[in-house]
Amino acid sequence: MVILLKEPLRVALSGKSGCGNTTVSTLLAERLGVSLVNYTFRSLADETGLSLGEIIEKARTDFSFDRTVDTRQVEIAMRGSCVMGSRLAIWMLAAADFRVYLYADGEVRARRIQMREGGDRDTIRSFTSTRDSEDTRRYAELYRIDNTDHSRADMVVDTARYLPPEIVELIVAELVRRGLVCEN
Repeated sequence: MVILLKEPLRVALSGKSGCGNTTVSTLLAERLGVSLVNYTFRSLADETGLSLGEIIEKARTDFSFDRTVDTRQVEIAMRGSCVMGSRLAIWMLAAADFRVYLYADGEVRARRIQMREGGDRDTIRSFTSTRDSEDTRRYAELYRIDNTDHSRADMVVDTARYLPPEIVELIVAELVRRGLVCEN
């Protein structure tokens, strides 16, 4: 059991596609007993009826997609204690009490995406690499954020080394160490 000492407690968690962002954010929110904020391009695609590929393609030249996603998730996060998981959470959530960056190499990420969504691994690897490059370009142009610089993170975790529940326990241990939560 975890008890929140700081109210509200906001944890920001970022990482590229296939790093375990959604899985770890979900498990961490459950473990802490707080809301999960994970509004992404995939969420926007579901709402608009466009495919994820269409959203990504349109977002290359139309920054309104990024602004919509980023604004909406920060607004939701500001309602109370939460774990916000997104590509830019550690940069966008100024009120974050703790920031975690998850990473894994391209092959690990491609394998995970293939397991989650199916498809050809070479195609997934190529699509993911292109998406990473496009995201980095867009974030720099739109927000002047370098999403390859993780120095803003309080904790950086190589997700190839741990299972998602282990990552959650590493994060909780650090939250306890910092006096943000305590365990009973």
